[in-house]
Amino acid sequence: MSEHVIRRRLIEQRSRLLSIREALSLEGPNGGATTEAGGEGGGSDQHLADVGTETFEREKDISILSGVEAELADVEWALRRLADGSYGTCEACGRSIGAARLQARPATRFCIEDQSRKEREIRTA
Repeated sequence: MSEHVIRRRLIEQRSRLLSIREALSLEGPNGGATTEAGGEGGGSDQHLADVGTETFEREKDISILSGVEAELADVEWALRRLADGSYGTCEACGRSIGAARLQARPATRFCIEDQSRKEREIRTA
């Protein structure tokens, strides 16, 4: 895959992630949820189950936003590495990341072995 194709894919991915981030932030100052202290009517006119549902939905949005932010950071990092010539090199071991992996995940930072090791460490921690 040529550098031009990689750059285009990364830029498209960045654009998609920015759109998702914007959509999540447009839901309002509290993500569309009213809080007991700051929501309309102080939350006293809402059923407890409704407040729970709103809280769940907001926490879900925050979780999605966190994942989007992390993925966006990886894309930005990949674009910088592409510019400085270090793209496609595993950050952990320094070996070349396989072409198939880069095609599937252009913003990846690790070869498959080091990514697997990292995920195992997170699960056991």
